[in-house]
Amino acid sequence: MIHPMLAEWLGTALLIILGNGVVANVVLPQSKGNGGGWIVIAFGWAMAVFVGVYVSAPHSGAHLNPAVSIALATLGQFAWSDVPMYIGAQLLGAFTGAAVVALVYKSHFNACKDAGLQLAVFSTTPAIEGKIQNLFTEAMATVILILGVLFIKSPQESLGALDALPVAFLVLAIGLSLGGPTGYAINPARDLGPRLLYTFFPFQHKGTARWDYAWVPVLGPIIGAVVAALVYMQITA
Repeated sequence: MIHPMLAEWLGTALLIILGNGVVANVVLPQSKGNGGGWIVIAFGWAMAVFVGVYVSAPHSGAHLNPAVSIALATLGQFAWSDVPMYIGAQLLGAFTGAAVVALVYKSHFNACKDAGLQLAVFSTTPAIEGKIQNLFTEAMATVILILGVLFIKSPQESLGALDALPVAFLVLAIGLSLGGPTGYAINPARDLGPRLLYTFFPFQHKGTARWDYAWVPVLGPIIGAVVAALVYMQITA
């Protein structure tokens, strides 16, 4: 067994390395996966979730997402006093994972003159700008995520390693069905940690990190997590 905070850091780092990595492979110029499309990205993120959950589940419960920690605390299945530590580990893991992707694909980032594509590797932006609509989309997608996770895991128990595959399929379904409008962050750490890395990493042709939008993929999943927890309490009462 390893410390839960280390497990959350490692699991989230693996999630971002593989998740942001598949986006880099698809969108950055001269990559062998360039042009692979949305299906490849959605499958890549699903497999990233599988690996992150499988590795960390026996040690921390595989939250890997502040929305999961907040939802479980709202349900009384996780101590509120542990939520800040879990979120800190998740943010640090996401930042670490994004740094690995930046280093692995550094030559391709330097060859990319489209600042929007560079940012897309790390953080989400909406297909059609409209922050209230975007916020609703992120919240609704997170409701589906959290409800799915709550029904996958056993009551009063953390996610186990055997739950990794159904959770991966759940994320795949969300990406294929609800991911188009905003890029389905559904995880504040997944968006915020890499956005911080992009802000400070010395890329060529770098543009804005879109901090004016950054609150949407943070607040939306948190709202969705609380709503999902309340709905779950009502339908399982």
